Formats: sequence, C-alpha cells, structure tokens
Amino acid sequence: MSLKFNISSDMPDLFSEYPLKIFTIKNRIVFPPVVCFHYSGDDGIVNERNIAHYTARAEGGPGIIVTEATAVWKDGRLAPFQLGIWSDEHIPGLSRIAETVKKNGVLSLIQIHHAGLITPPSVSGSPAGPSPDEKKPGSRSLSVDEIRIIRDAFITGALRAKKAGFDGIELHGAHGYLLNQFASSFFNKREDEYGGDLYGRLKLATEIIRGIRAVCGEDFIIDYRLGANTPTLEDGIEVAKYLESLGVDILHLSHGGSLQNLPRTPKDFEFNWIVYSGTVIKTHVKIPVIAVNEIKTPERASKLIEKGLTDFVALARPQMADPSWANHVKNNEPINLCLSCKPKCRWYEDSNLCPAVIKLASSRAGELMS
Repeated sequence: MSLKFNISSDMPDLFSEYPLKIFTIKNRIVFPPVVCFHYSGDDGIVNERNIAHYTARAEGGPGIIVTEATAVWKDGRLAPFQLGIWSDEHIPGLSRIAETVKKNGVLSLIQIHHAGLITPPSVSGSPAGPSPDEKKPGSRSLSVDEIRIIRDAFITGALRAKKAGFDGIELHGAHGYLLNQFASSFFNKREDEYGGDLYGRLKLATEIIRGIRAVCGEDFIIDYRLGANTPTLEDGIEVAKYLESLGVDILHLSHGGSLQNLPRTPKDFEFNWIVYSGTVIKTHVKIPVIAVNEIKTPERASKLIEKGLTDFVALARPQMADPSWANHVKNNEPINLCLSCKPKCRWYEDSNLCPAVIKLASSRAGELMS
C-alpha cells in the first residue's frame, strides 16, 4: 500500500547539505550499490536498461548514488552478468550513468569489486583469494604476482571511473569479497607480506588506495565499504581508523561476510547489529559514515541523522520499490512501499517480478488512462 508519513518539523535534517572536498552533497540519503541482476551480458557493458534504472533513481532525489558492484577483473566477477570496468570498452557506457546521475545534482560514485573466493563456477573454475576456502573445492591462494596484477586492476579501474566522469569510487571491502577476505583473519591465513597482522592483511587495500590517490588526484572521492565485523567489531574499528589514516574519504559500513562474532546490540537500540556497528565505528573516526541495512522508513532514517548516529543513510529496497522515495519524503507525498517479500526479495531475482514495481507501473498506467 501507499502511505503518507507524518514528517516532524525537524525532518529537514535528513535533507541538510554535507560539504565534502569540492562537493556539496544535497542531502543525507544514499542509493547504495545494488546489482541489477540479468541487466548486462557477459561483456559487462552498460545497456539502456541500466541507464533507465539509474536515471530514475537520480531523478528521485538522493544525495549520493553508488553504482552497483562493477568488476575490475573479468575472472573475478560475482556473476556472468555483472557490469565491468576491466576494459576501456566499458568507459562509454559507464559515462552515461555518471552523466545522468550528475545531471540531477547527485554525487556519482561507482563501486569497484573483485569477488575473490566467492567467484562462482560460471565465472571461474578456480576461485582464488588470500587463502584457500576449505568449503570450496578448487579454491586456491593467489600468488604475490597475481595479487599485484589485481591491485593494478583496481587502480586502473578507478582511473577508468574518473575518465567516465564519476566523482569517485567505492572499494568493496565487505560481504566476504576479495578485499574483505584479505582484511579478515577469518579468511586470510597467509604468512607472507599480505597476511599476518592487521597491516599485512590490509597491505593490498593500502596499495590500492595509495595508487588510486596517485593517479586520480586529491579531489577524487575514495569511499570504502567496510565489513564492520572483520572478523569482530573491535577489528572493524581498527580497520576503519587505519583506512581514515590512509586518506579514505567515506566509510560505508556493512557486514563482513561471516556470521560469527556478531556484536551484541544494546536492548534500547532499535536498529540491527549492522547499523549499530556503523554507529559505533562513527565514534572512532572523523570522516563521514554511511549506515545501511533495514532502515526502511523516513522516521528511522531521520532519527539516525538527527541523533548524530551517522552522517548518511543508505536505503536500497525502499528506493528500488519507489525510485522517487527521497523526493516523496521531502515533499510529504505518498511512498510506494517495499512489500518485504519472503523468503527473499523478488527484485533481486528479477526486478520485473517485484510486486511493488508491478504495482507502481500499474498505478502509473492507470493515471495515464484517466
């Protein structure tokens, strides 16, 4: 159902500007990186469906859009349909996404990614990461030479993002993907320079961040999606502080790919452990933090901002169900609600199957007919 929310008089805090480097971000709402399943083909090139998707979200009024996980290496994709940034051939299509986002006054970031050990058989028969995964037959450790090739692929991918017109990149260091695997002692059992203590486990990320800064410049934004439990919240805090010292501009807090050692959320904290972890890490850094996961409503999003618990709120499913979510909240207009499908989100299966999207399309068709 559509619903009007009663927005309090102090709700504009959700729509307050945020200065960051040479940019002024128009509000605190983020459309996070959501993979558009089955949009692109094996070549990873942007198509018209991708453009329409990001145009609708940009016109909908968020302050930041992070384009979905985009592969820096073809053999490190999370699926055969993932967008790519491993070749200059990807730049023209990606530039169209950056253009439509920026044309609407939205900060344009793109998440660059390598799946590592999570690379599926449909992409690679020999997934590789810092150490083999005992639960994944055929997995193996990357050699030092391979690590450096992937490092350079991230740096070159960021440079392609800049050439395409993006304001910055987000490094995917969460959800158990490659950078998260290296950073976490849960996954990384190496004893060479890319393993061992915190600084060894973060050596790959360190080299990538410094390399991106060298080729893309000081004004290019480097956002890092951090798995807060890497593998514990205490570890995540130390990683966050170290990333800040490297010059990372934004931290986007999510989960670390493991359900072990989850932090205990205080009884009086009304959000889940992922949001809680983000609010804790915010108290240890001075750079802006994005909180994410099951925030869902304007009231919850506003509360996190107004209480100073986070600097930005990322809402995926609400803005997938209603591309104009931010504008509707700002104008106190009806929102097309996400229906929280069970056992899993239908949009992730195929956006054409999402009942909220179907309902919205039907409503618009009815308006045109009337």
